[in-house]
Amino acid sequence: MFQNRDVIRILPPPSAVDYYPAWLNPTESIELMSHLQLKVFWKQEPIVLFGKAVMQPRLTAWMAEQGRPYRYSGITMQAQEFLPELIPLKSKLEDLCGIRFNSALLNLYRHGNDSMGWHRDNEKELGPDPVIASLSLGAAREFQMRRYHDKSDKRKLLLEPGSLLIMSGQSQTHYEHQLPKMKQVLDTRINITFRTIVG
Repeated sequence: MFQNRDVIRILPPPSAVDYYPAWLNPTESIELMSHLQLKVFWKQEPIVLFGKAVMQPRLTAWMAEQGRPYRYSGITMQAQEFLPELIPLKSKLEDLCGIRFNSALLNLYRHGNDSMGWHRDNEKELGPDPVIASLSLGAAREFQMRRYHDKSDKRKLLLEPGSLLIMSGQSQTHYEHQLPKMKQVLDTRINITFRTIVG
C-alpha cells in the first residue's frame, strides 16, 4: 500500500518541510478518495475575514478522537469519528513522524475555483511547533509557501495524488502557505491534514 520513495526536502530545519511524491500507490489513492467522497459528512461553513463572515471556497470536515472540537477563523468545527479507512493511514504516519495524531482536518476542493488563502497552522490548540502531515488525493494542485516576514521568499510545489507533505519544526512560525485557484483544473481534490490537538 505504501510506496518507498525518497523524500524531497523542501525546507531544511528548523523550518522542516518534506515531500513524499508517491506515498500511496494509485489504486489505493483512488479507492480512498472514493470512500471519503461518499462517507464523510462535508460542510461549507462561513469564516470571519476582516470582520466579515464569508463562505469558505471549499468543503470541510473535522475528525478527532474523544470529540475534540477545532476552532479557527471564528468558527468551531465539531468532530466526526475517524473513518475505519483512515486508521491504518494514521498509524503509519505516526510511525513515520514519531508523534501521535488525534485529529484530522479534511478539505474537499470541488474544482480549480475552490482554494485556501495564505495562512499558518498556528492555532493555540496545536501547541508550539506542530507537526502537520498532509495527504493529497485526486486532482494535482499547486501548493505555495512564503516566508512570513519576507513575502518575496516564495516557493511552490505541485501536490500530486497520493503524495504526502509533512510540515514540522518551526515551519508554522516562519512560513505561511496557500492553495491558490487554478481555473484550468476541473477535477476534485481532497486533502487530509493529520494533526495533534493538545490540552
